[in-house]
Amino acid sequence: MYTITVNGEQQQTNHQMVKAVLDELQLTQGRYAVEINGELIPKSELSATPIEQSMVIEVVQAVGGG
Repeated sequence: MYTITVNGEQQQTNHQMVKAVLDELQLTQGRYAVEINGELIPKSELSATPIEQSMVIEVVQAVGGG
């Protein structure tokens, strides 16, 4: 089990890949951007990006409005 931080909150996960964690937390709907340990990661790479102990993930959702 890994302990990671997602959007400032500690999470415990058995998932192996970042995309699986974000899907479980329902953070992959609509338009979003993902930063891992301070580095912007393309969405196309999330399924192949492995979870690592103490990883810090920030997900920003794009919100439309006027």
